[in-house]
Amino acid sequence: MDKVVKFERNDTIAIVTINRPPVNALSAVVRGGVVECINAAIADPQVKAIVLICAGRTFIAGADIAEFGKPPKSPGVDELLAALENSPKPIVAAIHGNALGGGLEVALVCHFRVATQEAKLGLPEIKLGLLPGSGGTQRLPRIVGVEKALEMVTSGIHVPAREALAMSLVDEIVEEGKLKEGAISFARRAVEEGKPLVKVRENNTKLEAAKGHRAIFENFRKLNARKFRGFLAPEYNIRCIEAAVNSSSFEEGLAVEREFFRELETGPQSIAQRYYFFAERQARKIPDVSDDTPTRPINKVGVLGAGTMGGGIAMNFANAGIPVTIVEIKQDALDRGLGVIKSNYERTAARGGLAPEQVNQRMDLLTGSLSLEDFADCDLIIEAVFERMDIKKQVFANLDRICKPGAILATNTSELNVDEIASITRRPEDVIGLHFFSPANVMKLLEVVRGEKTAADVIATSMKLAKMIGKVAVLAGVCHGFIGNRMLNQREREAKKLVLEGASPWDVDRVLYDFGFPMGPFRMNDLAGLDLGWVMEESKSSTLREVLCEIGRLGQKAGAGYYDYDVDRNAKPSPVTEKIIKDFIAKSGKSPRKISDEQIVERCIYPMINEGVKILEEGKALRASDIDVVWVNGYGWPVYRGGPMYYADQIGLEKILVKMKEFHAIMGDELKPASLLEKLVADGKTFANFDQLRKSPELA
Repeated sequence: MDKVVKFERNDTIAIVTINRPPVNALSAVVRGGVVECINAAIADPQVKAIVLICAGRTFIAGADIAEFGKPPKSPGVDELLAALENSPKPIVAAIHGNALGGGLEVALVCHFRVATQEAKLGLPEIKLGLLPGSGGTQRLPRIVGVEKALEMVTSGIHVPAREALAMSLVDEIVEEGKLKEGAISFARRAVEEGKPLVKVRENNTKLEAAKGHRAIFENFRKLNARKFRGFLAPEYNIRCIEAAVNSSSFEEGLAVEREFFRELETGPQSIAQRYYFFAERQARKIPDVSDDTPTRPINKVGVLGAGTMGGGIAMNFANAGIPVTIVEIKQDALDRGLGVIKSNYERTAARGGLAPEQVNQRMDLLTGSLSLEDFADCDLIIEAVFERMDIKKQVFANLDRICKPGAILATNTSELNVDEIASITRRPEDVIGLHFFSPANVMKLLEVVRGEKTAADVIATSMKLAKMIGKVAVLAGVCHGFIGNRMLNQREREAKKLVLEGASPWDVDRVLYDFGFPMGPFRMNDLAGLDLGWVMEESKSSTLREVLCEIGRLGQKAGAGYYDYDVDRNAKPSPVTEKIIKDFIAKSGKSPRKISDEQIVERCIYPMINEGVKILEEGKALRASDIDVVWVNGYGWPVYRGGPMYYADQIGLEKILVKMKEFHAIMGDELKPASLLEKLVADGKTFANFDQLRKSPELA
């Protein structure tokens, strides 16, 4: 077996190669091997310079997350960095693929950095609720400047090599496919030209320019307040860069970084975010659909419906370079839908997200049609029509007749029975649910809904395709609302009941917003439109929503819904809504009661968790962590709380069970505790144990 870190010599240049697939993570064995090889190169009198390079598809792509929270192994990262930084011979980091996190911190202590054009560099620790813990917040601003460093550490962006060159993060771009030769050539020139071996830590020029300018940091905080809300790590990253500017020495700033890193690493937010990191990757694995399951080629996609959902779905495939045929019933609807897609692309281009020619390239991949027959040569067809079973069945009967053998027939239904839809076809094995979330070109979640007869290769193709179009896919079974909406329905019902018990809509929204959601249920309903699914002729003034719709308060678009809205769509509590609520309470013969913030959380969140347990119990979700992935990506659950099932484990399943029993006794079977919840509590288990428990005979 090849050594993890290999030393070789090209005349006077030592080449130290890391070969630890798949991403050359900075594990203990890698650290030890690099230190050993660097020391050997320094000790070799024939070696004049050193190139640090990686085999495989990438440079060091980060720290070894598996080591987090465990006793440190020697040599530590600090020892590795010191060996590189203090080398009396020039060291050139040769970067391809990604130099991220600990990988970039290694590159920053090398004297020089060269990269291929496709390489990307970044410090993405923020995504794990952390900050760079090995001097990244102290060295980065010394190279790229304070403002750019703030942006990089708080967003985790991966900076392309050309941009990195412009900001002096790399010293040279080398030809693709010739990284080793280019790095050796650079190293030779460094020796021949006597380039000074200046340590990044000693370069304070760009820090001096920011000293005394507190507004740099305060303005950055204000500009990003909404994005950073609820998270600890962004603020701690900012404070570390402040320390780089204001400390009397590099060591003093480094001590601040280490203190904040330790606090974050052992804190609940980072632990939750690291849990989620692995949960998202686990969601890709389906026990009875192996990784080597053959997939069907998807070279052309058909989308039925050019409305908000259909247009957004089509954009995903055009973005990935896949041609799409969009079919509508009427020409004006088709023209309107294609116009919306083009304006979406043009807005992105105006913000610098696309080049003008890319707008045309993507629009050229979209073909409009008024005939279903044009789906005949498509490999995948996704319907995005009105959410009614009779309409869906008619559509699939036609698709079954028109589409070629082997084509995947997908429904974008958000809650209807996929098996019933599939039953209208002669090929139920080709039918699957692909539930995109609105806006479909933005939201990351894709619920892949497996029917009773859906073929394994159709599932494998759908999961692979989701990744290709930038989605996070989670497999769900057939049930009303699948995973996400089924649980959401519990929260919606209880929120509306709370309002008729004495809580105001704005109180409920405030509490859930403070919990970490982007908005509460009533603001969300106003945004979507209260008339969604409402029919005037069938309205009976029996609910708060019906009454609001009957008097024209249809939500934000009408300037009034649960809230009143000004011309800029800012919401404020509505006295009209308050009066309607008081009238409903009076008619019920009950008196409004005082409802605490804690009670609002319990009533809105615990029934969701209980429903999640039922979903697990019925096998409609493979794992508790899959449910968490759905809620983080599709419904704005704060990632620093891990997801509803992770959150339940943290607060204790027994506490949730006690409350659900209390709710059940007062409010009836809608809130009956799941039997699996009772079993987990009785056995002293958690959702983290669920996969193991499911294999036991008593849960078979």
